[in-house]
Amino acid sequence: MNIGIGLPIGDPTTLPDWAQRADAGPFSTLGLLDRLVYHNPEPLVALAVLAGATSRIRLQTEVLLAPLRDTALLAKQAATLDRMTGGRLVLGLGIGGRDDDHQVTGVDLRTRGRRLDEQMAMMRRLWSGEPYGDDIGPIGPAPARPTGPIVLFGGFKPAALERVARWGDGFLSAASPSWAGDLFDTVRTFWKKYGRDGEPRIVAQVNVALGPQNVIDDARTNMHAYYTFTGMADRMVAGMLTTPAEIRTTIAAFADLGADEVMLYCYGLDPSQVDRLADVV
Repeated sequence: MNIGIGLPIGDPTTLPDWAQRADAGPFSTLGLLDRLVYHNPEPLVALAVLAGATSRIRLQTEVLLAPLRDTALLAKQAATLDRMTGGRLVLGLGIGGRDDDHQVTGVDLRTRGRRLDEQMAMMRRLWSGEPYGDDIGPIGPAPARPTGPIVLFGGFKPAALERVARWGDGFLSAASPSWAGDLFDTVRTFWKKYGRDGEPRIVAQVNVALGPQNVIDDARTNMHAYYTFTGMADRMVAGMLTTPAEIRTTIAAFADLGADEVMLYCYGLDPSQVDRLADVV
């Protein structure tokens, strides 16, 4: 079981410290959330900075809202970061659900799923070195892998789960162990239906805060602000894990479900949480 760290978004200047601590510890991946109409750092830019501050740890968008971005430019950015990090990029993608994010980019909220499918078809072509079109050449550089960076998809609905098998390498799950198992099984069923070899990579996400009460309070405040738009912020904050026992139990539950990795997402800004979580895992 691999364990990753989900980075806080409240202060981008603290992230190199978080990244270096995680790179020196037992962690497999750094994850970063994405929103547009918010004060979070832009994930591809931030992860590029963190790539230079680290040497081995994977760099994962979780999830990048691909429909908000130009397809050709996103393909080029992802390939560049993947190539320059020696294949450390993991491109977690999703469609997003905030109307304001879509308004400021002029993207129709109602067609974002179809747009993501179209984007994936184009990006897979470009990453493999094929030309953009009949009269337009290829868009490089070549990524570290011939087929492009590792792509994971997040979501809950059947269309999102099927997208994993159609275009991706694995699944990002923000569900608790009590109902994540059904999502994992559905993804694996689609994987077989599409005749994919091997198994999809399964990555689970849990929200954590570890430290004194002020760290926990800071995390709860930040997480609540981030998810207020959902109307379920209170319930989501209530599910935050705040003790070593809770974290270990949840990791074990995901291991029993066959997850390959668990991302421990932090909303509190104290980077010492990395060291405390290292002691737990």
